[in-house]
Amino acid sequence: MTIKLTESNFDELSSGEKPLFVDFWASWCGPCMVMDPVVEKLAAKYADRMTFGKVNVDEEMNISSRYQVFSIPTFMVFKGGQPMDAVIGAVGESSLERLVQGSLNGRSQG
Repeated sequence: MTIKLTESNFDELSSGEKPLFVDFWASWCGPCMVMDPVVEKLAAKYADRMTFGKVNVDEEMNISSRYQVFSIPTFMVFKGGQPMDAVIGAVGESSLERLVQGSLNGRSQG
């Protein structure tokens, strides 16, 4: 399950004990809709080790601007309130899973 991220909960969750996986998306974005089931699958698989959330870039422009999200979908992992790694665009499930696993193991994706 993913959490709706807003200005009121983003900083707390991105600084939480578990890393935070963020899906930056918009309702009009076709590739974002294609990626949604992949993100939900990973959220279920890694729920015990990572928090998963979504930022609607149209509703939360300050968050997307703060992290310079110019293309969607963009996927970022945060630890200690800081972005650790990112993947931009509609990618395969294996690419997103590498992002998750690399972040959990302390390695960068790219």
